[in-house]
Amino acid sequence: MQPDTQVRINDLDSTLTTIEKVMDVDALESRARELEQMAGDPSLWDDPAHAQRVTTELSGVQAKIRRVTSLRGRVDDLPVMFELAEEEGDPSLAAEELDALEAAVGSLEVQTMLSGEYDDREAVVNIRSGAGGVDAADWAEMLMRMYVRWAEKNGHKVDVYDVSYAEEAGIKSATFVVHGEYMYGQLSVEQGAHRLVRISPFDNQGRRQTSFAEVEVLPVVEQTDHIDIPDSDIRVDVYRSSGPGGQSVNTTDSAVRITHLPTGIVVTCQNEKSQIQNKASALAVLQSKLLEVKRREEKAELDALGAGGNASWGNQMRSYVLHPYQMVKDLRTNYEVGDPQKVLDGDIDGFLESGIRWRMAHS
Repeated sequence: MQPDTQVRINDLDSTLTTIEKVMDVDALESRARELEQMAGDPSLWDDPAHAQRVTTELSGVQAKIRRVTSLRGRVDDLPVMFELAEEEGDPSLAAEELDALEAAVGSLEVQTMLSGEYDDREAVVNIRSGAGGVDAADWAEMLMRMYVRWAEKNGHKVDVYDVSYAEEAGIKSATFVVHGEYMYGQLSVEQGAHRLVRISPFDNQGRRQTSFAEVEVLPVVEQTDHIDIPDSDIRVDVYRSSGPGGQSVNTTDSAVRITHLPTGIVVTCQNEKSQIQNKASALAVLQSKLLEVKRREEKAELDALGAGGNASWGNQMRSYVLHPYQMVKDLRTNYEVGDPQKVLDGDIDGFLESGIRWRMAHS
């Protein structure tokens, strides 16, 4: 085995050992046994909400244990793999396994950094077109596609709550939920203004255009958050759902718009055929927005006392350049790649990991 290969294996083993200590695998296994015992109680489903919490937690704990124990087995097998590879004169498979394990352990290491109050939640993502006219609306739709493709590649379900289509092309805004553990913790680093530079497909003179779109990421509210919204604080309007170009997608007034009067926050939902379901979804998004307002107010109070961290997580955070050269660059972390199309097709894990590490270092 080459000396540098042995060093990489040693570093990998050391990193995984640290992760195992941080995750406290023994405690996870103990918790799994407790939850399995609770899940086996026939009376559990007498309280469906509690039963759902138990089974969801059990599934999550078991997944964590499987992930770290699988990685441990693969790391421990690496030296033998390289010995066999050298005997056969073809080290390529062992080298590929080492590369894959470094990526997998690095990804798990990043997840252990997600220890914020809401990091383990699912995520509500809002995208709004900014400066740039029709190009900005098209850009907002491209960003939505990027996040949906990323979620699909990673096995996460996406529910689109509302899309407001622009007249010529693209979207004015969109709201969707990405389901899965730690979606908020991962995607929250995407919050801010995303800038696109390209030759505009909507300019008959082929001029370069700069467009902006704003991404907002919120944690999905849970019952324990206690975000009370009195009926007197909201105005509910119903209207007919519509698709691209104003085409009606529903013949009844099922779409719902809720205005929170004290803050002026407006949310809409039109993905369901039922007005009741759309109202419930819109209220859930409103609660997420109010939870974020509360979190920011509390953080501002801490910052005023000198206890806060970096408050400039900031607006313009990433540039996507398609012309005159090809590059996507994060302006906070300086992480960049030279293949924008790959990024726009959902390959954003490198940006997420570098963003999480950057946030950890600046908190």
